[in-house]
Amino acid sequence: MSWFLLAFSTAFFESIRDVFNKKALKDINEYVVAWSLMFFSFLFLSPVLLFIEIPTLESKFWIALLSGGFLNTIAHLALIKALKISDLSKVAPITTFTPLFILITSPFMIGEFPNSVGLMGIGLIVVGCYVLNLKERQKGYLAPLRSLFAETGSRLALLVAFLWSISSNFDKIGVQNSSPLFWVISLFLCMSLMMLPLVLASPRINQQQIIRGLKDLVLIGIFNAITVAIQMTAITLTLVAYVIAVKRTSALFSVGFGYFIFQEKEVKERLAGAAIMVLGVVLITLSNFF
Repeated sequence: MSWFLLAFSTAFFESIRDVFNKKALKDINEYVVAWSLMFFSFLFLSPVLLFIEIPTLESKFWIALLSGGFLNTIAHLALIKALKISDLSKVAPITTFTPLFILITSPFMIGEFPNSVGLMGIGLIVVGCYVLNLKERQKGYLAPLRSLFAETGSRLALLVAFLWSISSNFDKIGVQNSSPLFWVISLFLCMSLMMLPLVLASPRINQQQIIRGLKDLVLIGIFNAITVAIQMTAITLTLVAYVIAVKRTSALFSVGFGYFIFQEKEVKERLAGAAIMVLGVVLITLSNFF
């Protein structure tokens, strides 16, 4: 059960991180927010290198680092853009499609496939996402799903879910060929370097706004560092699909934070969808005993 507690912790800290993402985006350029997430995550994790063994790095590690770094850079930028133009309580739940995409990517990349009970749990998480958009049901049975493609924020969130389904497998390869914390530190250094040219090229950077919002940017990095460090440890203990599925229950927290902090609407449908996701998590947890 240790993997479950670790994965559930990532859900909570990820939702806290996105609250500060959303808050910072009110005044700060999205490229700066995305880069700050990557750079400050690296900065706060890097002292760990003084206390852990530096592993011998072979070609599989470097391939995973470059591939995972590139995909995660795009995914994090897309997530920040989605949060800027759409509700937190809508964007976060859409990323629950990641486990569904993982069912396609994991068997090909690392030979992992959940059992039937785990599949039922992942299926319920996807059903929960349908319920989140249930208000669209009056337009047709498939309207709640079609609504995912109706606005830019939702489309970006779907892109994030798909990219994470691939990058999660590179995460596991990277961890297996190094160590959880060394991989996380290397990944965010790689991502911050890849993102830096986009930040420098952005014409909409206001230095005074960055100075005023520096506290939020630092907190984004702190909470993200905690999130990914715990996640990388969890995926060494069980299947990637299980960890990511549990992590996606951050939607439950995000709906609540979106309502209480940002006064977002349609909380009933979004809470109902999140509750179905929690039921899916229970099934995923029970699947380890079958």
